Amino acid sequence: MSRKESKMRVAVRVRPLNRRELETNQRTIIQVLDEKNILFDPEDDDDEFFYHGSKVNHRDVTKRVRKKLPMEYDHVFGDSSTNDDIYDSCMKPLITSLLEGYNCSVFVYGATGAGKTFTMLGNENIPGITFLTIEEMFRQMQEQSEVVKFDIGVSYLEVYNEQVMNLLTRVGPLKLREDSTGVVVSGLSLKPIYCVRELISLLTLGNKNRTQHPTDANAESSRSHAIFQVHIRMSDKKTGMKRTVKLSMIDLAGSERASSTKGIGVRFKEGASINKSLLALGNCINKLADGLEHIPYRDSNLTRILKDSLGGNCQTVMIANVSPSSLMYDDTYNTLKYASRAKKIKSTCRQNVIKTNLPVEFYAKKTAQHEEEIERLRKIIKQQEERIAELTAEKANNRAPQSMTHSLERPPVDRLNLTESYRKIDKIYDEIRSVLNTLIHINIILRSKRKYSIWMDHTRVR
Repeated sequence: MSRKESKMRVAVRVRPLNRRELETNQRTIIQVLDEKNILFDPEDDDDEFFYHGSKVNHRDVTKRVRKKLPMEYDHVFGDSSTNDDIYDSCMKPLITSLLEGYNCSVFVYGATGAGKTFTMLGNENIPGITFLTIEEMFRQMQEQSEVVKFDIGVSYLEVYNEQVMNLLTRVGPLKLREDSTGVVVSGLSLKPIYCVRELISLLTLGNKNRTQHPTDANAESSRSHAIFQVHIRMSDKKTGMKRTVKLSMIDLAGSERASSTKGIGVRFKEGASINKSLLALGNCINKLADGLEHIPYRDSNLTRILKDSLGGNCQTVMIANVSPSSLMYDDTYNTLKYASRAKKIKSTCRQNVIKTNLPVEFYAKKTAQHEEEIERLRKIIKQQEERIAELTAEKANNRAPQSMTHSLERPPVDRLNLTESYRKIDKIYDEIRSVLNTLIHINIILRSKRKYSIWMDHTRVR
């Protein structure tokens, strides 16, 4: 089973100024330097003052000192970028990893009105990254259909006022439970699909059922966190190897201040709930970035559901959406700050692969063969080490090495072969560890007299 270290990849998208920001002539607080760097709160052009050809600092003490804070991310998209640009840079690599057997996630983060839903879903004329990703995923699956069988199911959830609802059936609230495999949404079943058109229709249905209400900051403000998941089982038709993977695409509700959204009554309660869950998410991001062992996922239903995406067995991309207007100064700064912290999050990803059609005896035989190979390499290493010790001792006694007079009797030490032997032993140990883990898993299945089956046969989703 292949494992690899993975860092959360973070992209920043700067949206164009909206009509309200243009009408009020707001200052631009983000300068895109290149495709990986931005400057937050740069100096205005009219702040520069020259005297006798030399630049001097502006002395207007009534103005706030600019932060002029440089920030670096994996990807930076300016206000002229499109959803296709973001898809090409952020999502295409995830599709490749997904079909190789790795869980993948992408979530959009930012203040209300920053363009998150447009990035994720687009509109009638411009498809979002969700549609583009699904379309490419099906295209690649079609190319592999002769050698791999694909079974696909989807779920679409929203977290609204800390309650989990099924957007495809409007059933809820659903309870979250935890078992040895992670967080389980009790009572949620997957909807099987067979073509991209069915998947898109379910996505459209879920979007219609999602909770949205206008606020002063956004005429179509999403008042809930939406979690769209595609579960795939891949079965190799030749080897019988199976892979079960999950693609999660999360459109978070925007953080907001009541003063800017003018929320009262129900809208105020919604905003408080959104901010509470996003605060819990921010706390988890901070602690993961610091490398702490205890992460407070249980502080919110949102963070419980996102546990795998944040610090678990998953390759994750975070897209931080921000406004370039000084009207959103604090919100933009906080978003960029969290995005910078998220860049430090590391996780260990493993392929979700198991050879289900092989008997236990196969793994036992494989382990025995590896042990024999290790013993053989150990003998070679011991002989090489003894020979090195002899040569060292002869040199210390200031006499010519016996190997010079007995070169035909003993071959010279091959240090490259010694290094190669060590490398082979390390590789075999890794293979034995993988085989033993698989053997333990199969023994558990045999003891419980159950055959391996896809999650789609169950009435709950992990």
